[in-house]
Amino acid sequence: MRKFACALGALTVSASAVAATATLPASVSQGALVIGHTSPGVGVTVTGKPVHVGDDGVFVFGVSRDEKGPIDVTLGRDRRSVAVTPRDWPVERVDGVPPKTVNPPPAIAARIAREQAEVVAARDRDDSREDFARGFAWPVTGRISGRFGNQRIYNGDPKAPHSGMDIAVPEGTPVKAPADGVITFAKPGLYLTGGTLLLDHGFGLSSNFLHLSRIDVKVGQHVRQGQVLGAAGKTGRATGPHLHWGFNWFGVRLDPLLLPGIR
Repeated sequence: MRKFACALGALTVSASAVAATATLPASVSQGALVIGHTSPGVGVTVTGKPVHVGDDGVFVFGVSRDEKGPIDVTLGRDRRSVAVTPRDWPVERVDGVPPKTVNPPPAIAARIAREQAEVVAARDRDDSREDFARGFAWPVTGRISGRFGNQRIYNGDPKAPHSGMDIAVPEGTPVKAPADGVITFAKPGLYLTGGTLLLDHGFGLSSNFLHLSRIDVKVGQHVRQGQVLGAAGKTGRATGPHLHWGFNWFGVRLDPLLLPGIR
């Protein structure tokens, strides 16, 4: 029997016993993944936008770092309101940084924009695979050196909040798939992120792995949870060896620490 868990472990339902009414948490945290369940064939919208519903009634959506809520969810004729629990996001001020480091010159900025557009395009898929259903495991084991959502202000210029979780590990540490999925992007040498991989888990959910020193998989390859994808490193803009693990629901960045199975 498969089980599906939602954000913060608030929801567990059986895929083999579909309920007549939908199961959805009353509240969720900023940065959380929500996995819900309804009757097969019921249409689901989140804030007015249709979301993928599996043949077993499973659906997912993500809650962004800055979502204030409440989130309006419709399940057929049923309407729900999901409250959002705010989090305290640390902000660090760093002064005296060289200006070209904070704001790269036009040629470099254009390259970064092109490369990031490729990554964004790779996230724009909505496969019916439920590779996320078994939950998630750590891709590496190590000290968390950077948390999702933290923000830095360089020379008074606020930058985008940290989009994932940094895990400090030695260069060459094997990076394993946190869940089953299909490789949708695999390139070394990106300016900001160096060796970069995207792993699609279905329903718009994807993991990204940055600063890799080695990539062992190819685009289109289906991998299993625990399979080695490559090796951690310090490629791109990185000050030391570590793995950056990011997680997305389409363009919504989520906190890997809130994924089912990650403790």
